[in-house]
Amino acid sequence: MDNFSKDTSGRSLLGWCEALIVLFLGLTVAHLGISLFLLANFGSDPFTVMVQGIALTAGVTVGTIHVIISTLLMVVMFLTTKGYVMPGTVICAFCGGPIINFFSWLLAPVLSGTSPLPLRLLGVVLGCVILALGMSIVINSEAGTGPNDLIAMILTDKLKRFQFRWVRMACDLCFLIAGFLLGGVVGVGTLVAVFLVGPCAQLWLPITKKWIPAYAQK
Repeated sequence: MDNFSKDTSGRSLLGWCEALIVLFLGLTVAHLGISLFLLANFGSDPFTVMVQGIALTAGVTVGTIHVIISTLLMVVMFLTTKGYVMPGTVICAFCGGPIINFFSWLLAPVLSGTSPLPLRLLGVVLGCVILALGMSIVINSEAGTGPNDLIAMILTDKLKRFQFRWVRMACDLCFLIAGFLLGGVVGVGTLVAVFLVGPCAQLWLPITKKWIPAYAQK
């Protein structure tokens, strides 16, 4: 697999516009998956569990902590790495919430914590698969990706010997453990996400790269 770090210095303004459109489409797909996952009410994703734990410890809202952590991650990665933090990273960090709110409103009549158990389980699994699909589109746009996703991407490039799926699973597991120790709520869905999102994303990456070849160029 190629490095996740990209040199986009030669990309034209039109190229950036096209890449950011692809990124936003991928972001929308990813957050459809997150919405299904959350509506199933089997727990939050690992990163959100960590955010919950920090919020409880600090005595502030989850949303506030999420913005703070995302901003800090972006600043640190921008200053210490090259080719990872891009304009799309900012879009991913701050546009996800409204997209989740929209899909949650749209799908609430169909899926909720009171839905039949098989439907809720399907929501969790399907949510993880769709999240991984959207994530792969965002990554292949080469316009940036979410700060929390960048952690696994940077570590994969630096460690080299480990595939993205394993690094992503390890990162999610660390988020889960940290969040649990700080008081975050861990559910069955959280565990499913740990072991499903990373492997699914690695499966989707070469597929979606073929879907958008024009945008995968520098």
